[in-house]
Amino acid sequence: MRTRLRQISELRRGSVLVLTAVLMAALLVVVAFAVDLGYLMVAGTELQRTADAAAMAAAWELIDDESVGGQVNLSDEIVQARLRAAEFAALNRVCSSEPGVSADAAPGADSDVTVGYLSNPADPACEMTYADPNKFNAVRVRVRKTADQNGEVPLFFGRVLGMESQAMEAEATAALLNNVGGFTNPPAGKSLGILPFALDVDTWNALLNGGGADAWTWNPETGAIAPGADGIREVNLYPQGTGSPGNRGTVDIGGSNNSTADIARQIVDGISEADMAHFENSELKFDANGELGLNGDTGISAGVKDELASIVGEPRMIPIFAEVNGPGNNAQYTIVAFVGVRVMDVKLTGSMSSKRLLVQPCSMIAWGGLPGGETQTSHLLYSPVWLVR
Repeated sequence: MRTRLRQISELRRGSVLVLTAVLMAALLVVVAFAVDLGYLMVAGTELQRTADAAAMAAAWELIDDESVGGQVNLSDEIVQARLRAAEFAALNRVCSSEPGVSADAAPGADSDVTVGYLSNPADPACEMTYADPNKFNAVRVRVRKTADQNGEVPLFFGRVLGMESQAMEAEATAALLNNVGGFTNPPAGKSLGILPFALDVDTWNALLNGGGADAWTWNPETGAIAPGADGIREVNLYPQGTGSPGNRGTVDIGGSNNSTADIARQIVDGISEADMAHFENSELKFDANGELGLNGDTGISAGVKDELASIVGEPRMIPIFAEVNGPGNNAQYTIVAFVGVRVMDVKLTGSMSSKRLLVQPCSMIAWGGLPGGETQTSHLLYSPVWLVR
């Protein structure tokens, strides 16, 4: 009997040891799977972070500073966007190494870096197109860890199951608006820097085609303005009966009877939320015909000369009008575009012929911009770059 009991006890002990060994082996498999899965999740995060950074950096290159001369040509910017994507991808680390991104491909090709046009970057369903390179405003970057690009992500314990590595990739698209169809309230802390002074479209187009004078220069390193040519011509916003269609003057952005104090505030601080509240849904935007009606006054008061002098050298937006109807403070401007300018010189006292508010075209980041339609309703204005998908 005792021998039988001993045999049963030893059998049970052996079964427990076998079961323990099986459980330990299963636990090791689970731990190994968890380690590899965790490493793959880290690799995925690193891939996505790299794609995001590369796309954002590349999209900033699509701002065409040379279009201050009137001609838009993004060929150089597209090349620089591709190179910037590759550069920023290499600045990140994926699985302890710098990933390579191929910058050599034609627009629309199945490549690591694709530059194209999104008509409405805020729409997730908007498809990227490639018909007109001069409208390109978006960059899609793909970062891969594959057998033929950067090597697959290695596995530590998956090799036991015959899996030595795993192919992975991440993709990001960043874009900016290069056709602004209006404005809404910008994010907190950002200014909607619109000068409430309108310029006629003929004078603006003539300026871009070589009109105006080149008498002032802006130093981008110091921000200083000095007499002398810099290759960018200036135009005078001050109304002087130049033969333009209607008189240039002040437009009301907000209430229909903005006071000199309101104009002074807008010059220095930009358009406020209270100003924007006068428009439907707090949106100052063009209609389906690419037009925007604003009330105004035909003239610029000398009472804002100090405020204008305080922003010399700074970029601002101004509205461009196609026509104006009505006299004095009953003037109604038909605005057809907003453009970027830099205030170069101000003199609102003395004889009429000596009064001036000189601006020159300049590129500008416009916070609070809304996507434009098929009609081009802005020039030299760009939204900040953001990740759209």
